[in-house]
Amino acid sequence: MEAHFDGIAEFVAVAQRGSFTAAATDIGITKSAVGRAVTRLETRLGTKLMHRTTRRLTLTPAGEAWLEHCVAALEELKRGESALTLARNMPGGEVRIDLPTAYGRLHIMPVLLDVAKRYPALGLNVSFTDRRVDLIGENIDIAVRIGNLDDSADLHARQIGVQHMVIVAAPSYLVARGVPQSPDELADHDCVAGRRQGNRIAWLMKQQDGSTSRQVVPVKHELQDFEMVLMAVRAGLGLTQLPFWMVQDDVRRGALQIVLDGRSGGEWPINVLWPRTKALPAKVRVIIDGLVGWANES
Repeated sequence: MEAHFDGIAEFVAVAQRGSFTAAATDIGITKSAVGRAVTRLETRLGTKLMHRTTRRLTLTPAGEAWLEHCVAALEELKRGESALTLARNMPGGEVRIDLPTAYGRLHIMPVLLDVAKRYPALGLNVSFTDRRVDLIGENIDIAVRIGNLDDSADLHARQIGVQHMVIVAAPSYLVARGVPQSPDELADHDCVAGRRQGNRIAWLMKQQDGSTSRQVVPVKHELQDFEMVLMAVRAGLGLTQLPFWMVQDDVRRGALQIVLDGRSGGEWPINVLWPRTKALPAKVRVIIDGLVGWANES
């Protein structure tokens, strides 16, 4: 395929500049290299394209016809390159994004919708999963993940937050059952838990030496969805341990109250991930910028 383009740029430069020397200067190669390229082109086409004398250079009729086709082809290539550059620099097209279920719905989606509103050419394709996804294998442009990351030469990561765990309850429950003053007192309370990890449900608690350990708690209600856990605790059914980002609005307006403040353990980074690439597409860049800007303002 490369042979079909061999010598075309050199031929067009010579024809337009009227000189092998000037064409060589424009292209950045030697005069002899230009001459050899044009000769190879004439040999491949089986026709003479130029009359060369010591004083002047003129195109043959075949050369004039061929020049017209070559100029049109090169212009079309330039338009194609411009289109690719525009696609790289202008936010547009579908962006595949994978988000954690609850965190993604509550906090990331509003940011994405704001970015999509500012860039109407963007198309969002958003999935919600709590599993570890293979961005490259599953053709995902951006993912947000909570937790420590494995080292990967294929991915970029930017931290946009930290998940802190807190223990909360509704004021009505605390009035009826009392406020626990130590982790040991959790044994006397009703606890509401989400997904089970192992045979027994345990919450992360900070110890006096600053370390974190798991403490088994008595579970009265086990709900396999953290938003349903939050609903049950709002209704006064017990204590629960949830990420602060999930309960912060309830705490601010007094619908929930933090207990054992400073004793609830567990902190994990929240990162936005994307495949490593030499040129980041504009559609990906504006979403990452939007998430980082939101994180800086939070």
